[in-house]
Amino acid sequence: MAAVTVLRCSGRFMGRLICAPQFRSCTRGRFIRSDYILNKPSLKIGQQRRFFRNTPVAAGQVLQFKLSDIGEGITEVTVKEWYVKEGDTVSQFDSICEVQSDKASVTITSRYDGVISKLYYNVDDTAIVGKPLVDIETEAVKVGALEEDVLEAPAVSHDEHTHQEIKGQKTMATPAVRRLAMENNIKLSEVVGTGRDGRILKEDILNYLSKQTGAILPLSPTPEIVPPPPQARTAPLQQKDKTLPVAKPAVTKPVFTGKDRTEPLKGFHKAMVKTMSAALKIPHFGYCDEIDLTQLAELREELKSLAESRGVRLSYMPFFIKAASLGLLHYPILNASLDDSCQNITYKASHNIGLAMDTQQGLIVPNVKNVQMLSIFDIAAELNRLQTLGATGQLGTSELTGGTFTISNIGSIGGTYAKPVILPPEVAIGALGKIQALPRFNAKGEVVKAHIMNVSWSADHRIIDGATMSRFSNLWKSYLENPASMLMDLK
Repeated sequence: MAAVTVLRCSGRFMGRLICAPQFRSCTRGRFIRSDYILNKPSLKIGQQRRFFRNTPVAAGQVLQFKLSDIGEGITEVTVKEWYVKEGDTVSQFDSICEVQSDKASVTITSRYDGVISKLYYNVDDTAIVGKPLVDIETEAVKVGALEEDVLEAPAVSHDEHTHQEIKGQKTMATPAVRRLAMENNIKLSEVVGTGRDGRILKEDILNYLSKQTGAILPLSPTPEIVPPPPQARTAPLQQKDKTLPVAKPAVTKPVFTGKDRTEPLKGFHKAMVKTMSAALKIPHFGYCDEIDLTQLAELREELKSLAESRGVRLSYMPFFIKAASLGLLHYPILNASLDDSCQNITYKASHNIGLAMDTQQGLIVPNVKNVQMLSIFDIAAELNRLQTLGATGQLGTSELTGGTFTISNIGSIGGTYAKPVILPPEVAIGALGKIQALPRFNAKGEVVKAHIMNVSWSADHRIIDGATMSRFSNLWKSYLENPASMLMDLK
């Protein structure tokens, strides 16, 4: 009778709930000892107590995972890919999604262990820094006091428990291994663990990374030629000859069925608008010249096989970048920046030379850090890495920021002269034309074949005069026309 008075429940509910010699919930598997309730000194007859919680509280605390500040003054990003969906189980440092700002692509990782209960954005939506990105339902909080465990017992339904068991496959790895994977943009789900019970070890990450590195250096960028389908081979040769000249797609007028489409600027396109709008405020000074690369072409041919033996594809660009760095040592104002008020000039100690790169995401300018300390082979290896990351859209903020001087290799696409636009806060940029085999006169007055390239420079005319730009260009030109002269200034 005392127990019925304490619980203050209806007779019908208690008839279903109470089972001697213990009180229990027959549907939720929570047991409460009757002697604990009746003999608890602080429990008084007539005092109300709550013995059961509802399901949402028992299932764990739902935490809003907010998009944190990723630096560089970025306030919004575009969600490019989700690595999880609602109902998936995640652990700390597991990849949640990939977002793209106007500067770089960033992989967002989880800070909690739990189950994804809500995604706030779809792919290609704009996510705001500081706003919720996902909801993560964490495991139920363990309570310390026994009386709270009894009087405020959380209840978990059988369906929810089963769902967590099915989805609850966790990737086993230490925090150090997870950090290593995160720093190298590696998804743990793609790595095969060789440790006990499938645990991912540090060696597994390094092996996975070495395989990726070995696979990203193709010997030739030429696309593979796909043979014609078998049925085309069995066709008679005369019939094939008849069909090729009579092809009519060029004669048939296309039927236009498209509609105008309007979409917001995102990612690198949005960054281009911002950067070029700021560049309009800079008075540009242009300077062009012609470079004879005949000797450099011969030197590169001699070094190509040596570079390939080291796993590096050697182009002309490492020589151009290193020659520019040697020239910046003599004319440091070209490696400087001007503040917004145009009152102070900052001379940069590092030569972080950027390379304008055309990708599927748009124009990006990663940079090679500390060129003044690198050899030709070091620069070539770093360029190979940046080009591979750029082609796959995996360039990070560290590769895309901090540039001090830029070279645009527009000649790899076509054209001879250009009018490059300075990338603030830099003060100079160069555009390289295509290399052409043209007739030129040698020192004896004879017509010879020469490898000619045109270069177009732009400089901030507020702090750089024409004479300085011309002298820098002449020095850079001398290094490339006589590559052996670079040895005099190499450190």
